[in-house]
Amino acid sequence: MEISSFQSYLIILFIVLIIISIFVFRQFIRTRNEELNLVKFEQKGLDSLSQASELYEFGSIQIKKRLYSEATKTFLKAVENYENEPDEAKAIIENALGFSYAAQNEFKKAIKHYNSALRSLPEYPVALNNLASAQQRLLEYDLAYATYKKVLNIDPNNKTAIKKSKELEKRSDYKPYKGLNDKGF
Repeated sequence: MEISSFQSYLIILFIVLIIISIFVFRQFIRTRNEELNLVKFEQKGLDSLSQASELYEFGSIQIKKRLYSEATKTFLKAVENYENEPDEAKAIIENALGFSYAAQNEFKKAIKHYNSALRSLPEYPVALNNLASAQQRLLEYDLAYATYKKVLNIDPNNKTAIKKSKELEKRSDYKPYKGLNDKGF
């Protein structure tokens, strides 16, 4: 039996639609689970949560839902309760707190928490990238460039640090207009 071009087109279309529907269904399930977890944590209430891991999970969901001020409150409570946690967990919580501040354009507070994360885990590339980004937003380009270079010393293949350090190198090579001969007309 030979398949005509129309039949092959329909088969390909059917396969593509199945693949797309699988991705949409997976995303739907993932979003629904996040929503259920958010509702579960909100029903418990922030005051009833005391473990840093629970608070981090709740704050992470809030960040995904772009509830940054609520996430900040949640992460601040997690910082209060993380004394028994390992250094890696402390660094992750401090980094997330810095991220929630940065999302609210409070870059000085974000830098404070990124530095706190780096005190707990000095070679934490995500916190270093976030620190450099906050420095860049505060127009501290030299500090940001040095921080991205630090990331590249730790992880030479870090795509974010490579891209951002190249952008900052181009920025430092910029030569502004200096005279009448450079007008261009």
